[in-house]
Amino acid sequence: MAKTNRPNEVKLEKLVNGVVSNRERSDYAESKEQLVIKNDTIPDEVFIEQGVNRGLRDINGRGVLTGLTNISAVNAFKEVNGERVAIEGELWYRGYQAKDLIDMLEYNEMGFEKVAYLLIFGELPSKEEQADFVSQLSEARYLPTNFTRDVIMKAPSSDIMNSMTKATLTLASYDPHVNDASLTNNIRQCLELTAVFPMLAAYSYHAHNHFNCDGSMYIHRPDPNLSTAENFLRMLRPDSSYTPLEAKVLDTALILHMEHGGGNNSSFTTRVVTSSGADAYAAISAAMCSLKGPRHGGANIKVMQMIADAKKNIKDIGDRDEVKDYLCKLLDGKAFDKKGLIYGMGHAVYSMSDPRERILRSYVEQLASAKDKDADMNLYHLIEELAPEVIAEKRKIYKGVSPNVDFYSGFVYEMLNIPVELYTPLFAIARIVGWSAHRLEELVGNGKIIRPAYKSVMVEKSFSE
Repeated sequence: MAKTNRPNEVKLEKLVNGVVSNRERSDYAESKEQLVIKNDTIPDEVFIEQGVNRGLRDINGRGVLTGLTNISAVNAFKEVNGERVAIEGELWYRGYQAKDLIDMLEYNEMGFEKVAYLLIFGELPSKEEQADFVSQLSEARYLPTNFTRDVIMKAPSSDIMNSMTKATLTLASYDPHVNDASLTNNIRQCLELTAVFPMLAAYSYHAHNHFNCDGSMYIHRPDPNLSTAENFLRMLRPDSSYTPLEAKVLDTALILHMEHGGGNNSSFTTRVVTSSGADAYAAISAAMCSLKGPRHGGANIKVMQMIADAKKNIKDIGDRDEVKDYLCKLLDGKAFDKKGLIYGMGHAVYSMSDPRERILRSYVEQLASAKDKDADMNLYHLIEELAPEVIAEKRKIYKGVSPNVDFYSGFVYEMLNIPVELYTPLFAIARIVGWSAHRLEELVGNGKIIRPAYKSVMVEKSFSE
């Protein structure tokens, strides 16, 4: 009689031979879902009893202190007579307010490179230093031979952040000094990654558009005489054309997204991975994985989806009462995604205002006027005005609520005809500067591996029970 395999043996044989279907694996995972929920759920009251701040933030949104930095500061409160008083939000880069750095630029001057130099090296560059820095970035804007074909065009994804992360990790294979931990080598690696990130984003999008969406594919080489913002628009658009206003608005958005304190999720991830001794490619890739989350870099996409839903469901987007009614429905979980949120409103740190939103808004208004988007601009203004009022009426809040930078950034990208798939990658193109600065500061500090404590609330068991 032929030997009959038992069910588990058959399953193992199929698994080894690679013939277990996704459906079978999904069915198994679904059968175990409640088991995981049962054994991994820790009630909120236990966190309160143990004095653990979930998300490393207290009830007022103040982060748990985990490090020191010279790179930037994010201020939303000040101490007055021992009291913590809310102030208009401030964002500082190496001792300068971001607003002042943008204001010092001439009207058509691209400032990304100048501010990047400041964040990475700690001082504003002289004309000669800036020219040399720009030259270094321009020379580094190239990819290894056949890299675009062999890496970026192979298995293109609709998730451009995943494609960029894959490409970043693969670039490590082309670096003969990948494991050289010297500061000099890490500065080189960070500058080279900063230089090629716009290429990785634009080329990954075009590969996706061609292979997955049956669109055309354009591979424009960067122009060494153009800035980061100008080169991105040049590489993205079929005709490589753009207006000075478009380049200026994008340049400003990139500057405002460059850095936001060491405690933001992706910068902290950079610090954690760097502290383990991992190479620059691994640290930046880890930061990319952190940034792509909808609670971090993907927030502006939710704003755009919410705005689209508003325009679909509000008869007159210029009517205050109709807009307020829609916002109430959002908070009541009766509109859009039923999550009870008004996206783009509120921030983990800021209360009275997000300085980035304040700066970007004036540029958004100029672009909206140039693009005949005044009606949409008015809708944004109404939501900005009414949302804090509606939230205060319906929710118990511990600090003020104001629009954050994501409220307008998606609108900017839409007016620049930038595909939604590139919204978060644009954030990465800017934020790699901050990640680089934090990596270098962590290396210079030569601190210990970052290893916070988790208290176990596990119930001990015995086989005799």
